[in-house]
Amino acid sequence: MTALLLLAAALLPLAACGALAVPAWCGARWSERVSAGVVTAAFAGSALAATLLLPAALRGPAGTAATWLRLDGLTLRGGLVDDALAAPFAVLAPALLALVSAFSRRYLHAEPGHRRFYLLLALFGGGVQTVFLAGTLETAIAGWELAGLASALLIGFFHERPAPPANGLRAFATYRLCDVGLLCALAWLHHAGTGTAFTGGAGRVATLPAPPGAAAAVVGAALLWAALGKSALFPLGGWLPRAMEGPTPSSAICYGALSVSLGPYLLLRTCAGWPGHAWLAAATVLVGLLTAAHATLVGRAQTDVKSSLAYASMAQLGLVVAEVGLGLHRLAVLHLVAHALLRSGQILRAPSLLHDHQHRERALGRPLPATGDHLARLVPPGAQRWLYRHALERGHLDGLLAARVLAPVARAVRAWDACEDRWAARLAGPPAPAAPRVHAGSGGTR
Repeated sequence: MTALLLLAAALLPLAACGALAVPAWCGARWSERVSAGVVTAAFAGSALAATLLLPAALRGPAGTAATWLRLDGLTLRGGLVDDALAAPFAVLAPALLALVSAFSRRYLHAEPGHRRFYLLLALFGGGVQTVFLAGTLETAIAGWELAGLASALLIGFFHERPAPPANGLRAFATYRLCDVGLLCALAWLHHAGTGTAFTGGAGRVATLPAPPGAAAAVVGAALLWAALGKSALFPLGGWLPRAMEGPTPSSAICYGALSVSLGPYLLLRTCAGWPGHAWLAAATVLVGLLTAAHATLVGRAQTDVKSSLAYASMAQLGLVVAEVGLGLHRLAVLHLVAHALLRSGQILRAPSLLHDHQHRERALGRPLPATGDHLARLVPPGAQRWLYRHALERGHLDGLLAARVLAPVARAVRAWDACEDRWAARLAGPPAPAAPRVHAGSGGTR
């Protein structure tokens, strides 16, 4: 029964995605009401299955596993597990997705691409739920990639304008750059022979068994690198405010609640081997605090609601990552769940913010007071002007990364490509002489 409920919780959103994709591939057209109903029902069913698993999950890890591939000593295993860590997220994710799905039915009514939105939302939900319920690192990577692909496509949903596809491509490129960390961690764990199943934890939480010696530090650093891109941590968070180009419902669920939560969740699931490597925990705390400070400063200079909320999300995620590094795992889980609930609601309400603001001012009979003035008074006026310019340029991080990292890498790639072309031409030798042409009117041999 547990295995069936686990499969239902993880696969119902993916089944809904298939139910929308196959008819569309065959040329059939479902109405907006049917598309929204199928996806909402799938998320509701997933939430119900995860809720029924709660009693067993709180007693201890319960899961199922199977071998995907066995080749020359390499074994790739897939599996699902529900425990005290996965249970709250496995219930929260489909519940929020069902709410957003129902909300989007009217919000995106008659919008071109309405069915495409629901197909991508179902794909994203299936990927996120797969990560939360993953019983092996291979399964987590599969869900991680599905969620990343769907979220990038949702950013570029309004593809008739140039900015959304460009920003979606930027987010996807950041994902791909940092996903190398997941693949390196997987390869290193297979090399170390400790396994990739989340079964090595003590008590009610299954964790990744720590490989011996320095391998644990290498795996931990690779997983931290993967979390940097997915959760928009310092210094790779420049894509997050640009991701708000997508529809408001997808911005709420992806970048206010679930997608950005995958990085801290991955660290919570895999940090069992950190106690022997204090520098790794210290690096995690440092990244989290730098992210929180940078996002708080830059967020105060934003002039639109969704960008301000994006930096607010980034600041809270930085604090969650710092809590993980400090070993405050229960606090990090509570913080992550509370942030997902609050921020998704705030982003969904963002289009009505001006109306709400004016309504409150009329009720008070005066303008609303500014926030954060008590902190601004602690900074000298000269430093305030410098900090404002710094925040307005978003810390100059985008320019620094483009000039100091991306440009040298691009030059190196172009130089390597030119070198490869020269060697290929040298190995191929001189071109063969052209064959003589035979004209149609010429006489043949007799």
